[in-house]
This record gives sequence, structure tokens and C-alpha cells, in this order.
Amino acid sequence: MLKAVVFDFGGVIAEEGFRQGLHAIARRNGLDPGHFFRCVRELIYETGYVTGALEEHAFWTIVREKTKISGGDGELREEILSRFVLRPAMVEEVERLRSSGLIVALLSDQTNWLDEIEQRTPFYHLFDKVYNSFKLGKSKRDPSVFVDTFSALGILPPEALFVDDSAENIENALSTGCMAIHFLSIDDFRWQLKDYIRIPCHRRSIRRPPPWSP
Repeated sequence: MLKAVVFDFGGVIAEEGFRQGLHAIARRNGLDPGHFFRCVRELIYETGYVTGALEEHAFWTIVREKTKISGGDGELREEILSRFVLRPAMVEEVERLRSSGLIVALLSDQTNWLDEIEQRTPFYHLFDKVYNSFKLGKSKRDPSVFVDTFSALGILPPEALFVDDSAENIENALSTGCMAIHFLSIDDFRWQLKDYIRIPCHRRSIRRPPPWSP
């Protein structure tokens, strides 16, 4: 029985602001957008910024040293944060799934930026629980984060459906025994979702986790 749907944030619930912002920074500095994105994406994991082991200023200092880009912390971060725009159609999907009785959660490889995006455009209220790698101390590159998430939701992996736009994250999630949808587009997501929401789901049979709190 499907009891919970766990969503990624950037690239699923919202536009992929991290990639788009880094591409803009690269173009402004005369760098190859694809190469710059891959470099910074690795740095955010290697430095431990994504798992809360490094402060933002130190992260941007390392990025500037490694890539020779210019710009202050505030300017660089704004290029990214401004591009995390919520997708109304996905907000509707989340609300529809939650109203059907399913537990709906968010699991994101994010930094302190996630809370700031929430302050600009509130969305945490859409979910029963919000999990952020910055606070968890581990990312989706570690499959155990999925096991931890499902356990915290009070469900078993086979009772969870995970949705992410990263093929690597999907593979790691599937290795735990859950179901998964590789998000490619909203229309494709809706089409794939039909294979899972046919599973019987009774509102009263699901024990919801405590409401999210900062």
C-alpha cells in the first residue's frame, strides 16, 4: 500500500534555481556554463556545505578561489535564490495527493537557502514534513538518508514513492526498496503517477507524522 510521496525540491516542486543561477554566473564571467555547474556542484558536496559542515561565506570563498569568478556572496546567492520559482502545477499535485490521505514530504539536498526560499515564498505548509540535507548532516548521495526519512515518517520503504529529477538520486532511493519516479516534466510525472495512485489508500489507516516545525 502506498502511504507516502516524498518529493525533491529544485527541479521538481520549483524550477532548478541552482543550475540556472550557476549558468548565469558562468556566462557573466565568460566561463562554460556546463563545466562551471559541474565544478560547483561537486564543491558543494566536497566542502560539506550541503550537509551543514561549512558556512556559506567559506563556500563562496572556495568557489571564487577555484573558478576565479567575481562577485560578493550576496550577489552570487541572489542569482540562485531568485530562480527557485515554485511551479503552480506541482503545488496543485502536492495538495491533491495530501488531500487524498497520503503523507506528503519534502527531501532536498539544500543548504540554508531552503529556509530563505521558504521565507520569500512560503511552501513548507504544503508538506507534512520537510527534510533538508543541511540539517540532516547527510545527502541523497548516501542511500541511508532515504531509510532515515521513511523511518521518520513511520513507514517502510515499499510504502513510499520518491520523486526526483536526478537519475543518481533515483537509483540510490530504489536501492532501499521504495518506489520512484524520475521527474522529467509535469505531464510525464502525472502520467507515471497513475501507476501508483491506483494502490488502495485509506485516510484513516495512515498515521501522520507530527507537523513540520523549524
